[in-house]
Amino acid sequence: MSDMKPDRWMSLVALATAAMAVFAAVTTLYIGKYSSRAILNQGQETSQWAYYQAKSIKSYVYEIQKQKLELETMAEAKRPKAFRERYSQLIKDYDKQIKRYDAEKTEIKATADALAKSKEDAQARAGNFGYGLIFLQISIMLASISALTKKKPLFYLSVATVSGWVFFFLDAVFLFY
Repeated sequence: MSDMKPDRWMSLVALATAAMAVFAAVTTLYIGKYSSRAILNQGQETSQWAYYQAKSIKSYVYEIQKQKLELETMAEAKRPKAFRERYSQLIKDYDKQIKRYDAEKTEIKATADALAKSKEDAQARAGNFGYGLIFLQISIMLASISALTKKKPLFYLSVATVSGWVFFFLDAVFLFY
């Protein structure tokens, strides 16, 4: 490249800088995509935990009612058979409701946990894309200064700095660690 004519060298710098700008634009889109996903997942996760709490409260109400009926049944063994049978049926019904709510809570918890994992994944990807974008911005700045000052080593440093973008971009896509 040292034997390259100045105009040809400036064209190379301009093309490389334009390519970096395109990479930066694409990276910015990915940052927005994964940041939005993280925010949406956070909202859905919060809704699931609120739903879980509502089911827990309903289950607890049934447990209290069931215990109350069981205690009343034991205390009032002399009541008519129809009364005792009705209490027994209510206790069974409450027990079914409690089991149903427990099963629903398990499903809701699994959904909330999956949303939390998805949110954390999106946050990690957005963060890595963000780090990659910083490297591209530094590369573009170095290439621009290289063009202004006509210092080729700055351009080479600019191109080398793109490797930081490559690393973080690939890490955002594949989540190596």
